[in-house]
Amino acid sequence: MNPEPKMIEVTLESTLKSVETAEEITEDVCAKAGFPEEELHKIGMAVHESVINAIWHGNKNDASKRVWMRLYVHPDRVEIHIRDQGAGFDVGRIPDPLEAENLLKVSGRGIFLIRSFVDEFRVESVPGAGTEVTLVKHRNLN
Repeated sequence: MNPEPKMIEVTLESTLKSVETAEEITEDVCAKAGFPEEELHKIGMAVHESVINAIWHGNKNDASKRVWMRLYVHPDRVEIHIRDQGAGFDVGRIPDPLEAENLLKVSGRGIFLIRSFVDEFRVESVPGAGTEVTLVKHRNLN
């Protein structure tokens, strides 16, 4: 039987200061969970980009809205859920920044970075409840 994961939940304001706070909390939790230094940086950057997206694209930089972050620490992985109060988006419509016509465009780079830093990336838009991204990073147990 798997033990219950440890869960940490944080409510963040829609400000750029919250991006730094979310990244610091995540790196601290993951360090205590035994992730190596290189992985801490990758996980932290994925959270950084996700929270920026939640604030800018999801909450439209509206200071009255919030971003929620939940971290679940399992023995073999960490799962990070970041939810905004936005209308949602179709991740399939994000342009690939590596395509020739998109090389000089800014759009899509954050999602590209997030996907390269974590093992799993999911997006779920819930009408009326916002958009939630899930980031999963597995821990090498060897």
